[in-house]
Amino acid sequence: MALFIEVLGFLRPNGGYIARGEEYEGIEFIECEPFSKEEFEAGFAAYDAWKAEQDAEQAAKKAAAEAKLAALGLTTDDLKALGLGGN
Repeated sequence: MALFIEVLGFLRPNGGYIARGEEYEGIEFIECEPFSKEEFEAGFAAYDAWKAEQDAEQAAKKAAAEAKLAALGLTTDDLKALGLGGN
């Protein structure tokens, strides 16, 4: 499940608020459009769904890259040994 701060960043990625504690009532909207408590609570499920989608996209990209390397007879370890691997 999403964390309080993750949901805040998901709903208002540019900030503009101050959060005191981890309850909706502790959010003070300074330079952003406020959202309701209902929107905030729904944001937890929305964030979880968005995060799962992002993770699936990353996994698909990684699998595609590994398939391309395999077609060339290489692995990610081979790239790392050559100093070309990112992770």
